[in-house]
Amino acid sequence: MTRQTNEAPARRIVLVANVAAGSLVDGELTPETLRERLEAAGLTVVPEPRPEAPLAERLAAAATISGIDAVAVAGGDGTLACAAQALTGQDVPLGILPLGTMNLLAKDLGVPVDLDAAIAVLAHGTARRIDAGEVNGHVFLINSVLGMPARMARHREAKRGRMGALDVLRMLAGLLRHLRRYPRERAVLTLAGKIRRVRFRTLAVVCGDYQEGLGQVLSRAGVDGGHLTLYLVETLSAARLVRLGLGFAVGEWRRLPDLERHETDALTIDARKALRVMNDGEVVLIAPPLRYRLRASALRVLVPAEDVA
Repeated sequence: MTRQTNEAPARRIVLVANVAAGSLVDGELTPETLRERLEAAGLTVVPEPRPEAPLAERLAAAATISGIDAVAVAGGDGTLACAAQALTGQDVPLGILPLGTMNLLAKDLGVPVDLDAAIAVLAHGTARRIDAGEVNGHVFLINSVLGMPARMARHREAKRGRMGALDVLRMLAGLLRHLRRYPRERAVLTLAGKIRRVRFRTLAVVCGDYQEGLGQVLSRAGVDGGHLTLYLVETLSAARLVRLGLGFAVGEWRRLPDLERHETDALTIDARKALRVMNDGEVVLIAPPLRYRLRASALRVLVPAEDVA
């Protein structure tokens, strides 16, 4: 007599681990140990089609495997944005193993940063749709930043995985040097049908928007709000930088006089030269004009089942 069971079959996933990210770069974890822990949680791990290829090609190849329930990506926010490049607009969901430094997307989605708990989400979570942003074909899930932060990113990249207190102090000193050394970026901004010339220290396009409140620094109000938010800082002296930092610290910064904010679903930034753009922490040089647009509900992501509303 056949025994009936209501248990769902084990999910079939393909694991793509970025060995240059977070806990993987310093040897705490390896792709092999990750695979073992996934299989111990009851998941069926399908081999990667192109494990020796560059990361973007590995992710694109993984997204084409038929019959899988998710592409599980181990890494930080930049790695997840790279995965979104392949998965946005597709049916196969993105599974998150948050092994980066900030793990902002995982926190916004309620995915635990504890590895075992994140693996449980891969095994038992459910898929929800979230918004994605796009600039000239480059997908981002959190923000796209121009100006001084994008220039400073190369210092962070040089110290990836080994940032100490002295390195942080050096970065702060470098930030103050940037205020004096580099002129403001010049661009032509097209927003809501209006064209204006701008000069800025920092320009950020956020997928959704950040929320205010004590302890809510870089925490977004939602991941499917159906809009982009533009933040523009035209001038930034040391005093204004301190004031902006304090505003973030106490959770009241949107109304600061040095900060301009607009909600939109599309905008264009034109300039005379290629612009350094930092998408979800990863820097790329993009030729103008930069055309930003929202791709609403374009990406499926595995999240804890109780968080889907």
